[in-house]
Amino acid sequence: MWDLTSGKLLRTITDAHPPGSAVLHIQFTDDPTLAICSDSGGSVFELNMKRVMGMRTCESRCLFSGSRGEVCAVAPLLLNSSVKDHPLKDVSLLAMATLSKVFIVGLRPKLTVLFTKQLKGDPTTLPLLAWQFVIIQVTDTNRVVDPVLAFGRTHTVHFYQVLYQEESVVKVVPLQIVQLPYSLLSLQWFNSRTMITVDTSEKLRLIDVRSEEELEVIDLSDIGLVYSSSHFKSLATGGNVSKALALAGERACYQSIKTHKGQLLALGTKSLHVMTLRTWHERIDLLVKETKFKEALSLANSFYIGRAKAVIGLGGNLVQKQAVVSEKILDMLLTYVDVSMKYSPERGAIHLLEEHFQSVVPVCVDHCLILGRTDILFGTIYDKFSQDSIAKGVFLECLEPYILNDKLNSVTPIVMQDFVEHYKNREMVENVEGCIVHMDIASLDIHQVVSLCWAHGLYDAIIYIHTKGMNDYVTPLEELFSLLSAAVMSGKQLTDQQIKLGNKILVYISCCLAGRAYPLGDIPPHLVKGVKEGVWQCLTALHTKKPPEDEEVFPHLKALLHYDTREFLNVLSLAFEEEDFDVDENTYGGGVQSRQRMVDILLQIMVESVGFSPAEIGCLFTFLARQMAKHESSILVNRLLFEQVLEFLADPSNETRHSEREQALLELLNAGGLQQVDNEKLLRLAEDAKFYRVCEVLYERQRKFDKILQCYLRDPARKQSSFAYIHTVMLESCYTDMEKEAVQKEALDHLQDLVSIDSRETAQLVLKVFAHSLAEIVHKLEGQPRLQFEFLQGVFDYTDSGSALYPKEQTQPDPVIHEKYIDLMCRYSEDTVLRYLMNVDGYRLEETLQIVRRHNLSDAVAYLLEKAGDIQGAFGIMRESLQAKIKAIEETAKNQQEGEEMSIALARTQAKLMVIIQLCQRNSNRLEESGREALWFPLLDLMMATQRRISNSLSEKTAAAFKDLTRHVLNSMMGHIALPAILQKIMQDPAYSSGKFGEFRELLLGMLDTYNYEKTLLKTTNNLLHQDLYTSLKNLTLAANSGLVPRQECCFLCGCSYEQIAEHESTIVFSCTHTFHTSCLHAAGCSSMIDGKQHWTCFQCFNTRRGGTSKRGRNRSGRFSFLGATQGAVGGASASQAAGGDSGAAKKVVHLDPEQESSLEMLRKRTDGPSRFAILCELSRTERGHPSGQGTVRSDSILHQEGFKLRLAPEHLDEEHQLDILTSLFQ
Repeated sequence: MWDLTSGKLLRTITDAHPPGSAVLHIQFTDDPTLAICSDSGGSVFELNMKRVMGMRTCESRCLFSGSRGEVCAVAPLLLNSSVKDHPLKDVSLLAMATLSKVFIVGLRPKLTVLFTKQLKGDPTTLPLLAWQFVIIQVTDTNRVVDPVLAFGRTHTVHFYQVLYQEESVVKVVPLQIVQLPYSLLSLQWFNSRTMITVDTSEKLRLIDVRSEEELEVIDLSDIGLVYSSSHFKSLATGGNVSKALALAGERACYQSIKTHKGQLLALGTKSLHVMTLRTWHERIDLLVKETKFKEALSLANSFYIGRAKAVIGLGGNLVQKQAVVSEKILDMLLTYVDVSMKYSPERGAIHLLEEHFQSVVPVCVDHCLILGRTDILFGTIYDKFSQDSIAKGVFLECLEPYILNDKLNSVTPIVMQDFVEHYKNREMVENVEGCIVHMDIASLDIHQVVSLCWAHGLYDAIIYIHTKGMNDYVTPLEELFSLLSAAVMSGKQLTDQQIKLGNKILVYISCCLAGRAYPLGDIPPHLVKGVKEGVWQCLTALHTKKPPEDEEVFPHLKALLHYDTREFLNVLSLAFEEEDFDVDENTYGGGVQSRQRMVDILLQIMVESVGFSPAEIGCLFTFLARQMAKHESSILVNRLLFEQVLEFLADPSNETRHSEREQALLELLNAGGLQQVDNEKLLRLAEDAKFYRVCEVLYERQRKFDKILQCYLRDPARKQSSFAYIHTVMLESCYTDMEKEAVQKEALDHLQDLVSIDSRETAQLVLKVFAHSLAEIVHKLEGQPRLQFEFLQGVFDYTDSGSALYPKEQTQPDPVIHEKYIDLMCRYSEDTVLRYLMNVDGYRLEETLQIVRRHNLSDAVAYLLEKAGDIQGAFGIMRESLQAKIKAIEETAKNQQEGEEMSIALARTQAKLMVIIQLCQRNSNRLEESGREALWFPLLDLMMATQRRISNSLSEKTAAAFKDLTRHVLNSMMGHIALPAILQKIMQDPAYSSGKFGEFRELLLGMLDTYNYEKTLLKTTNNLLHQDLYTSLKNLTLAANSGLVPRQECCFLCGCSYEQIAEHESTIVFSCTHTFHTSCLHAAGCSSMIDGKQHWTCFQCFNTRRGGTSKRGRNRSGRFSFLGATQGAVGGASASQAAGGDSGAAKKVVHLDPEQESSLEMLRKRTDGPSRFAILCELSRTERGHPSGQGTVRSDSILHQEGFKLRLAPEHLDEEHQLDILTSLFQ
């Protein structure tokens, strides 16, 4: 024990702990005469220092014995000067931790255990303990300062609060648990809000306890931490420690990392390192020094609003803290602006300068608004930016989003003048209008802003300035009315700006009459009544304040009615809903009399004068009808006016604005304005005027739904909707059966109209909705073939596609109707007949063939003949068609027309020839050689004869094209006709038998090239087949000749050695290596006679398979065997002897169970079909029959069979598979 002030040795304690163990921890408590010591034996001792008669002594007392668990860490609670009066000062708390548990004990006045907690973790890590007094918020207004113990192991940290309650009761309560993504090496409190952790990779982390946020990470690997591993292993005393403590103490560094009064001390192998937290202004200054102004300002802002972590040196209450931080932020802002102006990009790059200042200005604006120091923003900072024109413009533009979001509503007049002038120069005055309505009027230059607004039509800003700045709601309305009246009365089409003006006036009037301010907010309550009266008086004014001599009465109302009658009347409707119009007072802007007066004025303007369209008059009376329905006793209108309007709108002699008049009458009818008019009269007028939508409403009231269908059919704009209406009536349950029948009858009476609209929809109606007989409908349309065709076209389009509700197979018509449709198609759409016949079924072949023959459709006839099996007949018809195309070429050549007409004729001939070639190719495989020659040779004769006949009359290009057609025929037929037969046919042709070789040189060379290609292909295929067959047979032979090694030396059934057999008995070894006596297998029922041969079954595999526990492959491979093929005789007994000795037993017939029979059948199917040997023999026979290599495969060859498949890549066969196949082959 040393005196640190003098360096003097005070005492040496020799009996503090048992000998033979190393000291791990020694710490003083708050009492300077009391210390705690622990050793490598896991025991903890209390050292009580005394001085008796001038002699220093020490008494040691054991607090915890290592026999109950080894204590690895101790931590006494130390009370600093700030909490010296804490109630726990007399308890003297001590925390101890073993490898599995944490204890808290009280040393005074007596040893007491206060808390225990299980602690689990990795065996290679030690427990960690740390005390700290923390301010804990109990309630919103109450806080306490209590000690908190943090303890943890591996990656889990627990926090527990120690409470001192009444009657000296100490209670320990949990606070939180923190899970870390790394293993802990050390754990220390830095202050009451932050902790220091060091992980096993020696990375130090600063953590905020409350938010568990990691604030900073430092790598300590360069320090070289000192570890106490040798002490925990007690190497100096012989290593007499437990294996658990030695393993956990590999990385013990309890004394190497400590914190004290805001300092962290780290003991390295060569040096001692001291670390401290920077104060709040040092952290900011560091970022400023590195020119990271944005990060520095963001950090300072977190200090200002109280969200920063690990704050050091910032004291006082919230107001005092904000005052100090505010000055720091302002200083940084000014420095930031100076640096940004000084180190901006090159002056020539304007876009770079703009991007630079766009990143700087918002930072200044944000922080000035947070601090509430707009005086600095629009003072010093704005002056600095004004030194550069680009910076000034960017500053002014950056203010716009803050103004629109109501974050900035007051700007100094100088800045506002510059703002308006800048946007005016940039031609962005509309943006100024949006900002003005969010600004405080006191900050505006009224004269400048008003002049700008009138010059550019910023009507919202004009209204805002008058209403907010002067409380004048009438003057702007009068001024805007003068502009709108001039635009409307000019008779010209309104511009977008004038339409915008009219819309704003309507919205402004609606807002004022509802007590709302425009464009934002509410009118002050004491001004609402005066505003309503003023606006209403302006609206209903007889004349303007300075009227010209020719001004008409009620100019403002007329302007609005001419601008948009409907929308203005909607504004009045909303105004009349206000309570002010329901009182009996006679005031402007309110009262029943004001409403009646407005109605009278409207009638006077629109009915008693001219200049309004029928639609506008209809809107007026619709408005009146609705208002009379709502306020029946307070609005008086002569009912005769409604009848006059009705006759005016439904005038049949007036054919102008038909839809407009119909819509007006419909709205008037729906509004209830024609209740006094007789329905019959109204219906008659509507029918005469062809107002079918009005008729629909009237018929619906009378439930005459069949008449409504007539309205749909007569209305050109709604014809297509007839089907939807019929579906609705027929499927909805709200219609009676009689009404549905009436609609159905009406639809069938107008079937012609429905077909002309949409034949497919009509077919769907007839077939599924009406469920009517299709034959009856077709018969009904018999006298109108064209209509009949269109109807049937819709029927078959619908039935071919089907629907989700009605599948295709349930909607197929009768074949007679089908053939009727084909007959009509031949008359009206012959080009589609062939495609239709090829894509659909359901018609009778003979009858359809007669129909197409009657209409001379050769392509369709040929297709049907081919379908019927008459290949020669189909070929003959198509050959005649080809001859006609060739004749067209001859006529064209005769007329010496080698241009476009010849190209067209050649293209048509080529198309027809391709069709004939496809016909021949489709059917050649099904014909004998004579039949194939009967198809191909006439086609070749035709082409060769034509080529010989017209070659001299064609141009060189056309002759070459025709030769290509002949060559294509030859190349196509070579796969189906023997080459010698083709050559013989060519040589017999007079054109080539008497000519020179050059005339048919190209033809022969082409045929030889094709022959060489096919010969090479056949040779390659033969080589592949030979190699494949040889490899497979080789593998099978090797597998069949390989020996079998028995699994054991005894029979699996009787257990006797397989050498101990009778004279006429044999031993069988299966491919699964199971071994049995034949007598044992016979006794177990595992023998059977199949096709006269004795077959044996492996008893072990058979039973295992039936139990479902063996693999399928083993069952299949070891299931069967037969005598003389797979059995082996042991002990000199031959297979024949075994068969003879067992002749009596072999006579017994054993029947196979169904499972065995199915397995055998599967095996036979696998080997069914021509073998590879048979294939090679067939190829060899062909090759021998035609030694020149020019022959073809016979028609009865196995190569023509449908089941023949050429497998060039054989599947892999394991040994057991090969034996199975061999077995099946021997069968």
